[in-house]
Amino acid sequence: MKNLRLPKNTDLISHSKFLVLIFLFSLISCVEKQPESTKNLQAILIKNESKKNTIVTGANRTEKYLPLLKNKSVAIVANQTSVIEVRSQKSEVRSDFVHLVDSLYALKLDIKKVFAPEHGFRGKRDAGEHVLDDIDKKTGLPIISLHGKTRKPSVEVLRDVDVVLFDIQDVGVRFYTYISTMTYVMEACAELGIPMIILDRPNPNGHYVDGPTLEIEHKSFVGMHPIPLVYGMTIGEYAKMVNGEKWLKDGLQCDITIISLKNYTHQSEYSLLVRPSPNLPNDKSINLYPGLGFFEGTIINAGRGTEFQFQRYGAPFFPKTDFSYIPKPNFGSKYPKFEGQLCYGVDLSNTHKLSKVDISAIVDAYHKTPKDKKFFGSTFTIHAGNLTLQKQIEAGMDAEEIRATWQEDVVKFKKIRSKYLIYD
Repeated sequence: MKNLRLPKNTDLISHSKFLVLIFLFSLISCVEKQPESTKNLQAILIKNESKKNTIVTGANRTEKYLPLLKNKSVAIVANQTSVIEVRSQKSEVRSDFVHLVDSLYALKLDIKKVFAPEHGFRGKRDAGEHVLDDIDKKTGLPIISLHGKTRKPSVEVLRDVDVVLFDIQDVGVRFYTYISTMTYVMEACAELGIPMIILDRPNPNGHYVDGPTLEIEHKSFVGMHPIPLVYGMTIGEYAKMVNGEKWLKDGLQCDITIISLKNYTHQSEYSLLVRPSPNLPNDKSINLYPGLGFFEGTIINAGRGTEFQFQRYGAPFFPKTDFSYIPKPNFGSKYPKFEGQLCYGVDLSNTHKLSKVDISAIVDAYHKTPKDKKFFGSTFTIHAGNLTLQKQIEAGMDAEEIRATWQEDVVKFKKIRSKYLIYD
């Protein structure tokens, strides 16, 4: 690798092909468990690109963005989900992956630093836990936290950067903070005139739009924009909307290039290769998260401290049932609610796939909680994005009655959303 040199007087296409070839060699050196002999790896990636039913992520479309990074000083916004997939040549099953940063580092690109969102660069921090600046042990690159003392890259840390590459897997829920991180990075880049490349990824909750719309007076890092809880857009489409609606500070717009997905629609089935955060371990938890995520602002345990996070809920003071569990400290939850206590509750791990925000669980939990317990916590309002939802639950409205009150705002948002969609 050290002796490779770009030929002189070649056009952009030649440079692109050359960079992709180098990239394929780097994949061979970075992938830890190779699905087949490494001599077939280039053919695998090329075949994956052409398969009609295979979703190709922006990160996998290396020929689109490697030329844009050539001779540039690069900052990368990434976490454990920032991976390039490798599929078996004989099946559609994804069998391995290499981290984007590790691969680009192996290519000897001029990477200046990595920005880390909530949960950290390698994705091991608890929800809400501060992430400290660090040095990545694998690459030696400086890691700048965007979930610690600051949420927005400073002028100083961007001073030596020509382009910012963003690649993080979102789950399409307003209070999931990766879209807030992207917004702040866009704003910092816009202020300094730094272009940003966004590697698009599928939204596992992209098949519907639903939930209460955020009222701007309740804006926070867990909800920055006036959108429904589930907004049905990929992170690339969302970035277009942030620009188009001029939601950045002072109406600024960021110079963004979106490396789009191939073979994707909003109805596509897609299982994430890597858990997007410690407490979303599988497809079921991601699908239930919009409704069960509200429990973060209550006294109730939503499976943290078990291996079924956001697939159950319970408390020691619930009526006794056949279903119970004991939360214990584990990966992603050092201090779960009701640690070490027997919780009675409801198991949702075998429910059917949802295409709406179902708040029946939180309504049920509210009615099962004794009146001498304080059910709602201080963060419930910022999770809901308004004061109305708590009042509706306290007033005794059922889940479907509450959901009906959202629909007028959902219809209005869909009209805005339609202007920025890249995929059907």
